[in-house]
Amino acid sequence: MLGRPEVLFPLFADLTDLEGVGARTASNLEGIDVRIPRDLLFSLPRSIVDRTPVSSLRNAEPSTVVTVEVRVERHVPGQGKGRPHKVEVAVGRDRLDIVFFSPRRNWVEQVLPLAGRRIVSGKLESFGNNMQIVHPDYVVETGDAEKIPKIEPVYPLASGLSQKLMVRLVQSVCARAPELPEWIAPERLRKHGWPDWRSAVIRSHAPRSAVDVAPDAPSRARLAYDELLAHQLSLALVRTRMRRIGGRSTVGDGTLAQSVNSGLPFSPTSAQRRAISEILSDMGASTRMNRLLQGDVGSGKTHVAFMALLNAVEAGGQGVMMAPTELLARQHYAKLKPLADTAGIQLEILTGRDRGTERSRKLSEIASGDIQVLLGTHAVFQGDVNFRDLRLAVVDEQHRFGVRQRMELAEKGSSADILVMAATPIPRSLALANYGDMDVSVLDEVPEGRQPVKTALISSRRLAEAIDRLWRAVERGRQGYWVCPLVEESESQSMTAAKERFEALKAVIGAEKVGLVHGQMPGAERDNVFEEFIRGRVRVLVATTVIEVGVDVPNATIMVIEHAENFGLAQLHQLRGRVGRGQEAASCLMIHGEPLNEDARQRLRTIRTTDDGFRIAETDLRMRGTGELLGVRQSGLPRFLLAEAWRFEELLMTAREDAQALLRDDPGLDSSRGEATQVLMHLMGAERSLRAISAD
Repeated sequence: MLGRPEVLFPLFADLTDLEGVGARTASNLEGIDVRIPRDLLFSLPRSIVDRTPVSSLRNAEPSTVVTVEVRVERHVPGQGKGRPHKVEVAVGRDRLDIVFFSPRRNWVEQVLPLAGRRIVSGKLESFGNNMQIVHPDYVVETGDAEKIPKIEPVYPLASGLSQKLMVRLVQSVCARAPELPEWIAPERLRKHGWPDWRSAVIRSHAPRSAVDVAPDAPSRARLAYDELLAHQLSLALVRTRMRRIGGRSTVGDGTLAQSVNSGLPFSPTSAQRRAISEILSDMGASTRMNRLLQGDVGSGKTHVAFMALLNAVEAGGQGVMMAPTELLARQHYAKLKPLADTAGIQLEILTGRDRGTERSRKLSEIASGDIQVLLGTHAVFQGDVNFRDLRLAVVDEQHRFGVRQRMELAEKGSSADILVMAATPIPRSLALANYGDMDVSVLDEVPEGRQPVKTALISSRRLAEAIDRLWRAVERGRQGYWVCPLVEESESQSMTAAKERFEALKAVIGAEKVGLVHGQMPGAERDNVFEEFIRGRVRVLVATTVIEVGVDVPNATIMVIEHAENFGLAQLHQLRGRVGRGQEAASCLMIHGEPLNEDARQRLRTIRTTDDGFRIAETDLRMRGTGELLGVRQSGLPRFLLAEAWRFEELLMTAREDAQALLRDDPGLDSSRGEATQVLMHLMGAERSLRAISAD
C-alpha cells in the first residue's frame, strides 16, 4: 500500500471543504492543532455539560449549569451606559434574574416576553442576595425543549472558536467518517468490549454521561489503543529497518580502556560495568546496535559512552559523539581530551565555530582516520563530514533526538552502531513510548565520591539569608548559581528577573565576580560567560534554566533557585544536579513564594525528601503530564493526540506486544489484518514507517 488509501481522502481534505469553514475559521482551528478534518475527529471532548432540566433551584450550586422553565415577570432595562438589562423570572417558587449586557431592548423583550414561559439554560451565579444567569446559552419556547441537548460535549477552544461551532464541525466530520477494516484482533475487541473504529469515534463525540468522557471509557480506550498501536508499530518498523541495514562486528582488545581506567581516581560502578558489557556485546554482534543509555544526574553516562568509543578505536575504526549544544560539546572535550591523551588516541572537536583552513584540516583528518574520536554538535553529521571507518555514533540527545531523527540517521545507510544518551531519567511509560525501538541500559547508581546535596526550602521572606549563604561560600573560595525563572520583570508575574537579581548580587558580591546567562543572549556571548565561570573567574552565575544540563563545575557548592514553585520537579532535580560534583559538601536553597498551592507544595516536598531521579520523574509525569514535563513540541518525543503514555501504561504494553506479534507473524503486513493495519498507519500519520516493509 504505497499511497494513502482512498477511503481516508475525506479525512485528509482541506478544512475549507467543510461547510461554513473559511480561511479565518481554518486559521482559528490551528490554535487547537486542527489542520485537517481528521484532527477534529481526534479532538475529543474533555468534559460534558449536563443540561437535564430541573424544576427548582433550591439544590443548585453557583457556577454550575442549570436548565429550568421560567415565567417572565418583569423587564428592568439598564439605565446608563454599561448597565445591564435584567429580566426577573420565576422558577416555581424561586426567583432568578436573566442578565444581558448591551442588548437590543426589543430583542430581549421578544425572546423573553412578559408573562411568557421559556426554557433557559446557562451558568448559575450568585450576585448579592440574588441568583442570576448572565447571557444564557439557550432560550427556547417550552415546545422546543428538544433543541437543548441534555448532555453537551465540551471541547478545547482557541481564539475565535465557540462550543457550538466545534459541535457543528465535529458532527459534520463524524458524518463523513468511513467504515474501516478492523486492525485489532477479534479476541482483543471482545476482551475489552471495544466497538469498531467508526462507532468508537461517533460515541466518543456523543457522550451520555461523565463516564463516557473518562479515559477508560470503552470508545475512548479503543481510540487510545489505536494510536498506541500505530506508534509501537512505527517503533518496531524502525527497529526492523535499523537491523536490516546491517551492522559490523566491532570487537576491541580492551587495551585502551584498561589504560584509561587504570589512571582514573575512581572505580566504575557495577551499573556502569553492566552497561559497558551490554554495549560492547551489541557492538560485537553482526547486527546494528540501537541502544539507549539512561541514568540519573551524575550517574556516569559520559564515561560509559567513552568506553564504547574506545572499543570502536581498538577495533581499528572511529567514533563520534554529538552533543545538543556547543557548550556541552566543549565540556565533553575538556573532560575527555586528557583521557584520550592517556590512551594515545587522537580526539578532536568540530563545531560551527570551525572555519576556513582549520575546518578543512579537521575534515581531512576525519576522512583519513587520523582523528579517531570526534566530538561536536549536529555539525558532525553534515554532508561534508566523511569518516574513513565510522563504527559508533553516540548522540547525547536530551529528548531532542526522536524517532524521526533516528529513522533519518538509519536512512543514511551507514553501518555505524548507535548509542543514544538520555540526559534525564525517563519514566518507564515514556521510555516504552519513545524508545520502544531501542534496547535500554540503565545507570541506577551514583559513583563513589559524589557528594549528596542538602536541600532546604525557605520562604522568600528569608531572601537575605540566601544571599548571605551564597556570599559566605564565595568568601571560602567556592562558586555558586542563582537561578531565576524569568529574564526580565514581567508585568503579569511578580517574580524577580535574572537581570534584576544579577544587578543586586553584583552590589553584594562584587561586579567582577558575578556573571549572567540566559536564553536570549547570543550563543557566543553566553558561552563566553560559561567559560569564565568554568575557569573560576566568575564566582556566581546568575541564570535562567539554560544551565539545567551540561555545566559541570566541581568547585560550585551552592545552588539557589528563586521562585522554585514555578519549576517542574524534573527541572528542579536537574538544576540541583549542577552542584555536589566535587569533594566539598553542597547545598541547594529553594526559595518559594507564599502562599503555596497544593501542587507546588507537593513538588517541593518531593524534591526535598528524595534525590532519586527516577522517582522524581514518575511523580512529575503524574502531576504535569507528558507535554509540560518534557516540552513535547520542542523535542523528539511523540505528541499523542488520544493517549498519554503515562495514563495508559498497561494499554501501551498491550499495544507493544500486539505490534511485535503482528510483525512476527506477518512481517510484510500482507494479510487482511496487515492491510487494515496499514490503513491505521496512514490514518495516524505514521505511514513513513511503512517504508521498512519494502526496504531492501
